Amino acid sequence: MCGIVGYVGPAQPSSRPLEVALGGLARLEYRGYDSAGVALVTPDGLAAAKKAGRLANLREALAANPLPDATAAIGHTRWATHGAPTDANAHPHLSEDGRLAVIHNGIIENFAPLRTELRQAGVTFASETDTEVVAHLLARAYDEARDLTAAMLAVTRRLEGAFTLLAVHADEPGTVVGARLNSPLVVGLGEGENFLGSDVSAFIAHTKEALELGQDQVVTITADSVTVVDGDGNPAEGRRYTVDWDADAAVKGGFATFMDKEIHDQPKAVADTLLGRTDEVGNLILDELRIDEAVLRSVDKIIVIACGTAAYAGHVAKYAIEHWVRIPVEVELAHEFRYRDPVVNEKTLVVAVSQSGETMDTLMALRHAREQGSKVLAVVNTHGSTIAREADAVLYTHAGPEVAVASTKAFLAQITATYLLGLYLAQLRGTKYADEVAGYLAELALLPAKIQEVLDHAEEVREVARAMKDTTSVLFLGRHVGFPVALEGALKLKELAYIHAEGFAAGELKHGPIALIEEGQPVFVVVPTPRRPTLHSKVVSNIQEIRARGARTLVIAEEGDEAVTPYADVVFRVPRTPTLMMPLVTVVPLQIFAAELATAKGLDVDQPRNLAKSVTVE
Repeated sequence: MCGIVGYVGPAQPSSRPLEVALGGLARLEYRGYDSAGVALVTPDGLAAAKKAGRLANLREALAANPLPDATAAIGHTRWATHGAPTDANAHPHLSEDGRLAVIHNGIIENFAPLRTELRQAGVTFASETDTEVVAHLLARAYDEARDLTAAMLAVTRRLEGAFTLLAVHADEPGTVVGARLNSPLVVGLGEGENFLGSDVSAFIAHTKEALELGQDQVVTITADSVTVVDGDGNPAEGRRYTVDWDADAAVKGGFATFMDKEIHDQPKAVADTLLGRTDEVGNLILDELRIDEAVLRSVDKIIVIACGTAAYAGHVAKYAIEHWVRIPVEVELAHEFRYRDPVVNEKTLVVAVSQSGETMDTLMALRHAREQGSKVLAVVNTHGSTIAREADAVLYTHAGPEVAVASTKAFLAQITATYLLGLYLAQLRGTKYADEVAGYLAELALLPAKIQEVLDHAEEVREVARAMKDTTSVLFLGRHVGFPVALEGALKLKELAYIHAEGFAAGELKHGPIALIEEGQPVFVVVPTPRRPTLHSKVVSNIQEIRARGARTLVIAEEGDEAVTPYADVVFRVPRTPTLMMPLVTVVPLQIFAAELATAKGLDVDQPRNLAKSVTVE
């Protein structure tokens, strides 16, 4: 959830530590924006500032009361879990003597008994957070060890839950120590300076060289060194890699919002996810496939585990994989999966879908599946993420950074990646001939241009959205692969515009939802291609049914599909596309509609209320 950044630079104090921390927080604010704060290590001890609300509030406070030059810094942007979003609950949290500061992403599940223990020892708490417990424990451990790394190791052994911690101490002005358990932390490797962050966007403006940390590790950075140990204090190694995108990818690039930019990034995100997927003879290949082909041939069931938008990508994958591979596919919400005693074994392939690769519900479901003997393939966007490391195989979506909290380009990239997985399995298991797989890949290669065509004709969608800014309820209908598109369209409207929205399978209409239709009720209908006449005619009948009851019909249909015209108040056209691939074009108008309607209402589409980008707690 929360965004964290750490920095150590030259021994001569300067303004750079604060500048790096604030710049990193600006790029991490999508992870949480309930409050923000920094702590600096200066020649005179620690200096800290924190404010509830957006990062802009902290910048204003610092402009009014500047902090001194420093050698090291930690910074935090918060998504509130324990305690309301107030100045007092904002991070960093300091020890009672003010010489140690800590920031935290995650949840300390056993904070209550630890807090009671500290209170009984005479400690006075200044906040409602679980994090402050860590600050006081670290201070006591440091008094004994006189070494911040040793203190961190001693304290983390007592903590339960999921956390990333960064700490600084006035007595070690050139050091930042970090620890991770079930929560992301990555090292940025500079020259004469080093960095820590929730993800690489925290330091991408300064270095592309990164070090991924393993589970339950503690890292100590100075200006010239990076030292990693395991939970027992034994030397450990991280995996070094180079980030393949630059800082410009994490800025708006001339667009009014990150959301708008990322919607327009989608042709490239799909193209990049398709790039380099065949060998010299045309066979489909994937990224880090560490599962024996014989095991994949023996799989008799696939379960997709995911949450939110990623789960809807999984629903699209179900239609495609079952059609191409002829193997049953189930789609499970990750947070339900491991609590219902699922039937999985060594012949089950579990596909874990997560943009960040750190979604805690999905990570815990992945671990449960592996404990039952299943192989797990991860579909993620973030190299070095926990889910990518713990899976048996990884298929990366090359979408670049997605900063807006509500997902857009990640959704299309996830769908594209799962199409590739389906075609790979079809090739491997012989359910599709090589020329058939090549034909599907050729069709996929045309999709970026088709998505761009939808974007080039989006003004009509925007006009309709602006005219509907006072709407209080919108319904979405779809059949076949249009059903998950309807669910995603409704979710986007909920996330961005805070209005009632529901997606339904169109065939369910007469089984209850039609009772919601009244005069003027807006209903989006995702229409299948006329080249699937049975599906198409049923959806046209649905449009007629709701139109007869007063609904305002907003129809997404293929170019040339005139059968819908008499029954549609508005038709948004998309290019002709094979049935299974239609979600890549039909969802785009719904994304644009939600973003534009929210903007017309004066809402922040990049940072919707109560939401954070990466859900790293269960």
